[in-house]
Amino acid sequence: MKRYHSGMTLIGFVFVLIIAAFFAFLIMRLFPAYSEYYGVVTAMKSIQAEPGVASMPPAKIRDLLARRFAISYVKSVKQENIQIDRKNGYNLTIKYEYREPLVYNLDFVAKFEKTVDLTRQGGVD
Repeated sequence: MKRYHSGMTLIGFVFVLIIAAFFAFLIMRLFPAYSEYYGVVTAMKSIQAEPGVASMPPAKIRDLLARRFAISYVKSVKQENIQIDRKNGYNLTIKYEYREPLVYNLDFVAKFEKTVDLTRQGGVD
């Protein structure tokens, strides 16, 4: 009598393990980019909630952002990536690129852009 075995062979198991390891590697390489972006968004929202932020000069706003970025370990955002426009208060826009080597000569590039309105009252509208 012939018995039918169900299950995975060793080769199948190794193949599944390789695929799982590849995706785990990708997640480990991509996580810092999105973690840093979360730090940027958090800093922008805290600046937005600052009372009287729309009456502050742009240099003061940049200084407040730089301090919050230092606390959050944000290193990809440079001063030239921060744009402050005057429109019924200020519009704070941060547009930057995160580039990190992935494998051998392949790079992972992520582009992020976020805009918040800074009103005269402060606080989130």
